[in-house]
Amino acid sequence: MLERIHLAIVQEVEKQGSLTAAAGALFLTQSALSHSMKKLEQQLGTDVWLREGRSLRLTQAGQYLLAVANRVLPQLTLAEDRLRQFAQGERGALRIGMECHPCYQWLLKIVSPYLRAWPDVDVDVKQKFQFGGIGALFGYEIDLLVTPDPLFKPGLVFEPVFDYEQVLVVAADHKLAKAKYVEPGQLDREVLITYPVPIDRLDIYTLFLSPAGVTPRRHKPIEDTDIMMQMVASGRGVAALPRWLVREYAGKMPVAPVKLGLKGIAKQIYLGARQADVGVDYLRAFIDLARSQP
Repeated sequence: MLERIHLAIVQEVEKQGSLTAAAGALFLTQSALSHSMKKLEQQLGTDVWLREGRSLRLTQAGQYLLAVANRVLPQLTLAEDRLRQFAQGERGALRIGMECHPCYQWLLKIVSPYLRAWPDVDVDVKQKFQFGGIGALFGYEIDLLVTPDPLFKPGLVFEPVFDYEQVLVVAADHKLAKAKYVEPGQLDREVLITYPVPIDRLDIYTLFLSPAGVTPRRHKPIEDTDIMMQMVASGRGVAALPRWLVREYAGKMPVAPVKLGLKGIAKQIYLGARQADVGVDYLRAFIDLARSQP
């Protein structure tokens, strides 16, 4: 009946767009691929694809098989990798996904002692995912997700590990540098520099500017933190970053943190994992180590 190769074929045909290309990607002949799927359709009593000219369109049954393939195949691949690591005397691998651009420096402080404590565990860090951080967890692309904005979904667990304050960063000679705090309206003539993240995922917008109906004069996305801070230090714009990160840069370049609003903006960094994996000792150890760091 249904075998792994059938799921792989459905997934690869959807990815490649044709039986011929899928057969090449799977190192099969087209006739072997077609025969395998025709036999499955006969056993199931339903078609997987409908032909429309030279193209194929998944039937309802085919769409269901594709969803199963996207969910099951990554799990099987991960299981095979883990078993192979066990066979080679390794403990495993911890794949960490980042949804927090400025958290990379913080993460490095955790990874270094973790690698010393767990020498038989490999660590990999990913910052780009096919379906976003939550999708990467569900799709077994990563094992842990670092994020300031958790989405509590069934099957996932998010644990807070680090508190911080989001602040405005300005040049040391900026007119706001000596202010106790800044109001949203004071940024309407500023160039706001942010990471290349959708506006609805940026705290400076969702928690500060948008509720007040304020937009900056210009919004400039920059991916690299060093370049962002240099732009701010040279008076080319302002940015919103964690206070702890600004402190690190303030000793190297002329920038200053300013509180966002009278009460400030308090945030937390979370580590998210699949609920079924939270009990894995080396994954649990990483979460506990992250929580213990100052």
